[in-house]
Amino acid sequence: MRVLVCVKRVPATGGQIVLTADDRAIDTRFLGFTVSPHEECAVEEAARLVEAHGGSSVVLTLGPEVAADQLRDAMAIGIDRAILLETDGSDWDPGATASAITDVVRSQEAADGPFDLILFGNESADSGGFQVGIRVAVALDRPCVTGAKGLAVDGRAATVRRQAAGGWEEFDVELPAVVSVREGINLPRYPSVPGRLRAKRKEIERMVPDRRPLGPELIRLIVPVEKSATAEILGTGPEAAPRVVEIMRELGVL
Repeated sequence: MRVLVCVKRVPATGGQIVLTADDRAIDTRFLGFTVSPHEECAVEEAARLVEAHGGSSVVLTLGPEVAADQLRDAMAIGIDRAILLETDGSDWDPGATASAITDVVRSQEAADGPFDLILFGNESADSGGFQVGIRVAVALDRPCVTGAKGLAVDGRAATVRRQAAGGWEEFDVELPAVVSVREGINLPRYPSVPGRLRAKRKEIERMVPDRRPLGPELIRLIVPVEKSATAEILGTGPEAAPRVVEIMRELGVL
């Protein structure tokens, strides 16, 4: 089977976000980067599917040249090929991103046949738009299941499971299909040293996509001011009881 997994380069969790002087973008000079946790699981799932069923896998990202690092991380755990849709590093809205990915999918499938599965993370860790995978599925006229926490392939069909209130939902879809996965569907492996060395020697296919914005234009970013919290020690042991009662009366509990 053929599997395509799409990832996004995002700031590492816990990094301090600082804006550029014009308040239009994130200053990335002092940030580390990774792929979103959901997408790490999508990469792992793609590698496992090919290991179990045979075939080939491709990882794709849209971003600046330095996003090649995230592609090599994916190849280090077993993804066969990588495609970089190279941009100047500016943010692309979900519509433009989905259009660029759709164009590449069509050109790749025209040359090598259809992808049985196209995997996405459920949403990216930075913008959390939740749109790109769905937009690609609609453009390609393929079934799409989001929020997957279980995925099994049997012949030309896939069974996708996702958590719902009070239980699980299960979907049977014909291939080819688009699935966005959630963190927890698997435990991603760490790239080994031999894997990293192999990935370093592999070529990354580069393309320059056409940008077709479909949404509103970014004018300014505003980062909310962090709220500080204070804690008051009311006392220790029985001596604190009167103050506790006083606080409860102030809150209207008593």
